[in-house]
Amino acid sequence: MANFSLKVNGQTKEVDVDPSTPMLWVLRDHLKLVGTKFGCGIAQCGACTVHLGDNAVRSCQLPVSAVGEQSITTIEGLSENGDHPVQKAWLEEDVYQCGYCQAGQIMNASAFLKRNPNPTDTEIEDAMNGNICRCGTYTRIKKAIKNASTISNA
Repeated sequence: MANFSLKVNGQTKEVDVDPSTPMLWVLRDHLKLVGTKFGCGIAQCGACTVHLGDNAVRSCQLPVSAVGEQSITTIEGLSENGDHPVQKAWLEEDVYQCGYCQAGQIMNASAFLKRNPNPTDTEIEDAMNGNICRCGTYTRIKKAIKNASTISNA
């Protein structure tokens, strides 16, 4: 066990865990931030996506020891009131169906739009490839990302 001081959603959090513990379990089990979901456990589905600094990463395969001084942002920390442009666009386009993958989808989309604020459809498809939605809401996801790009560029 080791003590880690983590900056999560703008706050410093202390955890005493094995250094190999994936951030997913640190977030869910130790910090009680359960918006980040467990999907596959092998970084293939995207349900566990969080931001490490400005980059979208799969928290199920990110050991807590690899975080260092970088900040972690979860779906709970993306915006205080659920008013991030991507979250607003998700609601406007009625993207949610079962909702299980959507936190990871939103986190991936928001990191992508930060790097590419005016994406083409192909760029959106490429960026979101690997975030799996079992309900198949991909058309609405793409539409919401396009919508969010206009909200954030307004």
